Amino acid sequence: MADSFWLEEPFEPIRTERRNGRVDVAVVGAGVTGFSCALELTESGRTVRVHEARTIASGASGRNGGFALRGGAMPYDVARERLGPEHARALWELTERTLDHMEGLAGDALRRVGSLRLAADAQERDELRAEYDALEADGFAAEWIDEPSGALAGRYQAALLHPRDGALQPARWIRRLASHVAAAGAEIRERERVESLDALDADVVVVASDGYPSGLLPAIDEIVQPTRGQVIVTEPLPELLYDRPHYARQGFDYWQQLPDRRLVLGGRRDVDLAAESTAEEATTSQIQSALERFAVELAGEAPTITHRWSGIFGSSPDQLPLVGQAPGEDGVWVSRGYSGHGNVLGLACGRLVARAILGDPEPELELFDPARLTAG
Repeated sequence: MADSFWLEEPFEPIRTERRNGRVDVAVVGAGVTGFSCALELTESGRTVRVHEARTIASGASGRNGGFALRGGAMPYDVARERLGPEHARALWELTERTLDHMEGLAGDALRRVGSLRLAADAQERDELRAEYDALEADGFAAEWIDEPSGALAGRYQAALLHPRDGALQPARWIRRLASHVAAAGAEIRERERVESLDALDADVVVVASDGYPSGLLPAIDEIVQPTRGQVIVTEPLPELLYDRPHYARQGFDYWQQLPDRRLVLGGRRDVDLAAESTAEEATTSQIQSALERFAVELAGEAPTITHRWSGIFGSSPDQLPLVGQAPGEDGVWVSRGYSGHGNVLGLACGRLVARAILGDPEPELELFDPARLTAG
């Protein structure tokens, strides 16, 4: 049961014509970032080749919990303090625009049902309230729920609803994005591992591997910490208890219930944080047992587990991704380290890199400059 539930969905293989010779841009990574970048470049007339060591969506883009959230790893009030009000607002607005863009591309792979951040204790309730107050003050849509009801009643002390967030079938979404890229004229090469930058016959290279250390940019590999996220899926429950993605305990617990009533849940990394700082995709009995106990809490009884898997995402020391020109590497760009928020940020950042390569950089890119963490 080590395969992602999302990846089991039947699909039409995406085939592109294999072209020989040099291309304008080579993209390493067939996930959301790589395809976002490739789509923007190809639609702007550049020749693009996408390289993937395994298959489309086989990395974090097809192995996550299926959350499509605005913002980033920092709550909005924390982002205002650390980044400044203008940068925080720009980041949130970027991700809100990106969610709208995703909706236009994803079709039925995305459901805009909102997301619910929950307070497991009094401290987290205060943290949620601070974020809500900051969002409301700056005019962002949010709803405060003083006493969660239904299956959440008595278990959580408050909730913050982000009404325009969404739930993804991530593999369907990435495969659909790949089909857009192929239709635009890019070449996609699966099962082709890139061993060195010199092996790429391209004027420009983009490394888009999030948490997976490619070995292509050692200085970036040292900064972006591979982090394992483990997930389980249950058989359909008797009733629909949860109508949108939920997350609590600073993201250490997250779950959603699918329209067919299956429960998808993940997290509990804090049971063994040191062991989960790894690029190894194998599941572990310790985390899996914790997830099973959590499933009992959510379902009210022990549900049958049908799928178990893990995915690797990249964690950044300051909770912002590293996006831009790779320091010390001419013609090489990078977009990695979304700290668990890659579904939306990856789409946004792939496009930001593409616009910069096209000579039309957007101001949000400055916030993610890799040089901030590699300099000195």
